[in-house]
Amino acid sequence: MQIGPFELANPLFVAPMAGVTDRPFRRLCKRLGASYAVSEMVTSRRDLWDSLKTSRRANHNGEVAPIAVQIAGTEPIMMAEAAAYNIDRGAQIIDINMGCPAKKVCNKWAGSALMQDETLALRIVEAVVTACAPRGVPVTLKMRTGWCQQHKNALSIARAAESAGIAMLTVHGRTREQGYKGEAEYETIAAVKAALRIPVVANGDITSPEKAKAVLQATGADALMVGRAAQGRPWIFREISHYLATGEHAVPPRVREVQDWLTEHLHDHYDLYGEFTGVRTARKHIGWYVRSLPGGEAFRAHMNTLETCEQQLSAVSDFFHSLAASRERLPSAGPASNDAAEHLTREAA
Repeated sequence: MQIGPFELANPLFVAPMAGVTDRPFRRLCKRLGASYAVSEMVTSRRDLWDSLKTSRRANHNGEVAPIAVQIAGTEPIMMAEAAAYNIDRGAQIIDINMGCPAKKVCNKWAGSALMQDETLALRIVEAVVTACAPRGVPVTLKMRTGWCQQHKNALSIARAAESAGIAMLTVHGRTREQGYKGEAEYETIAAVKAALRIPVVANGDITSPEKAKAVLQATGADALMVGRAAQGRPWIFREISHYLATGEHAVPPRVREVQDWLTEHLHDHYDLYGEFTGVRTARKHIGWYVRSLPGGEAFRAHMNTLETCEQQLSAVSDFFHSLAASRERLPSAGPASNDAAEHLTREAA
């Protein structure tokens, strides 16, 4: 799997998710089997670049290459400037957001709303590619199958984007109208893959090793992008990789291993956000880690009452110490359903 000059170890990617795929999450997912991770989207609005939120999203300290940053906006010139801004701060690949279904993004005609205006979408692609090409930085594009069921235009945009110089394309198998509801469909992704020469990545409802294999077979995609299923389960990339290579399930991780991963995640999280914000934004991650474990719901409720890093770390240690006393490894049950994951995301936000 190749993106521009970067050769990737495997075809398993971490999806960009606002409020989730920050530097600590990306680093841990890469350590646990993902070869590639895309940042949370960075705005193309210059007046927001000095904000604390944007500065954190542009922080790549200690991150393993390739460093991929997703940019969002509606003006070609501003998007080109945003690409240059992020390259100056370490980005090695620029990803254009045409997939976000959030109302606050689409209401400004950014994200998946751009799929309603193919002319503007192509102008943005051309402007960003023009800005990145002289610096040897590949440009990728993430989009949906279309705006709605009656207007699925992923194939036409994909062909135009390839002609404009896009190095790789990711398609989420839902329309913007669907949001994250219903089931992803893969026929559109297969059609895009069949029509393009550049790598195509399949995204949407990849929640297990079996589903990963089935999606690869159904689409012929070059790689898979996993999003919500990695929340609280960053080792899913290791599980999928093992299954694709052997046809067998990996042994579930030990309780102590998961405790170590979560503790590492939390320390990195606090380092980026500081104590006040770090403690509050860590709650959702901790909740995702324990949601399917015995006593997880009660523990999550207790976690939401804690106010310091020390209290959180101590509570996590006590919870996993108690769990390890009754079992060596995690249960083999799969991740929470899409609806449950979406509920947790909204609740944490």
